[in-house]
Amino acid sequence: MAAPPARARADYDLLIKLLLIGDSGVGKSCLLLRFSDGSFTTSFITTIGIDFKIRTIELDGKRIKLQIWDTAGQERFRTITTAYYRGAMGILLVYDVTDESSFNNIRNWIRNIEQHASDNVNKILVGNKADMDESKRAVPTSKGQALADEYGIKFFETSAKTNLNVEQVFFSIARDIKQRLAETDSNAEPATIKISDQAAGDGKAPEKSSCCA
Repeated sequence: MAAPPARARADYDLLIKLLLIGDSGVGKSCLLLRFSDGSFTTSFITTIGIDFKIRTIELDGKRIKLQIWDTAGQERFRTITTAYYRGAMGILLVYDVTDESSFNNIRNWIRNIEQHASDNVNKILVGNKADMDESKRAVPTSKGQALADEYGIKFFETSAKTNLNVEQVFFSIARDIKQRLAETDSNAEPATIKISDQAAGDGKAPEKSSCCA
């Protein structure tokens, strides 16, 4: 009788929640559709509030379930979408390489992350629509890389239309999150043992450190 629930639990080894943010029209929904469904549409439908899709991937021998939230870029939805920052384990900052203002606004989006997201959230910078003719490009690759370097995050140029680097972006941030979580778990274990030993040894409750008070 216990077998079916065990199999259900084995559907995935880790659940990772990702958030796509950036100005309206940069192609966040198209990136998500390409990654989750393997399709692309030229029909531009503005995301109302927030939407999400799920895809399970194989990563380093583990089944990782990605829950990817697609946010609306318009100002009027900003208060709705900020509520989702806190639960995100990774955030993809997306701009359009043919739209310089969407690139310049990345700094504002990063400030939103600093205000609303967890301190250790993983971030990745994505310059979308890289398939567009070079004559239409407004943001050179070097400029995108320089901004990513400034914030110490990875950078990819993508095209939802041609599927350029779409898989690589999602796999890259998922791998970084998986590694961070593994390191957090391994670092937390010795600290727990140390406190238990101290408490058992002298009978006194361990003092709280100032950082955890």
